[in-house]
Amino acid sequence: MAKKPPAIKWLPMHTDSPKWADVDDRAKNEIGKRRPRKPLIERAAIVGDRLCEEFPDATCALHYNTPFQLLVATILSAQCTDVRVNMVTPALFKKYKKPADFASSPEGELEQDIRSTGFFNNKAKAIREASRQVDANFGGKLPSAMEDLLTLRGTARKTANVVRANCFDMPALTVDTHFTRITNLLGLTKEKNAEKIEFDVGSLLPPDRWSHFSHAIILHGRKTCIARRPKCDECALSDICPSAHA
Repeated sequence: MAKKPPAIKWLPMHTDSPKWADVDDRAKNEIGKRRPRKPLIERAAIVGDRLCEEFPDATCALHYNTPFQLLVATILSAQCTDVRVNMVTPALFKKYKKPADFASSPEGELEQDIRSTGFFNNKAKAIREASRQVDANFGGKLPSAMEDLLTLRGTARKTANVVRANCFDMPALTVDTHFTRITNLLGLTKEKNAEKIEFDVGSLLPPDRWSHFSHAIILHGRKTCIARRPKCDECALSDICPSAHA
């Protein structure tokens, strides 16, 4: 008697998504190596659907008017709350209107302007150097390509993904502490490294859902799945969350 063929335990990547062409090459390569199981893909879809209902307008919490302003705001947000950054940036962007203004800021002045965001010396250095690079290499306009963004001082994949998603409508997952914690709790990944988490979760969802998914997860972490006092009894995901029943 012939053996039955093995059950399919994973689904193909979402390469047929219209947004797949905008995914950066490294993400395509890393996601292509993963073979997520069907139940995990289904769980991610349910999470996305429910959080879309709860946070239909989820978007970036940082305030900005131009792609370069968002780059600066994201650099400032390291080890700082978005609320604090949004208190600092209105005056900052009024004073420094373009990359050249940041690049030519006198030593100590920019540091003082961003002092309340913490780690101001390192952040000022990163902003000045990134400003010089944007002026010298990209004609004063922030590029959209991942490989170009990663050449800028202070810009790793997280920052680049924030800019690509919110300014250029490109598929990107923003992996912050909330995203790391909650995707682990939901069993969507077992990784702690931000890049590995990005590629694990990216393999579960079509690229056109990435940006909203990450924004919604972050809002969920701030409102309901709070690190020290999770409100599991109020959580729309508690019935499918392995951690809620541990």
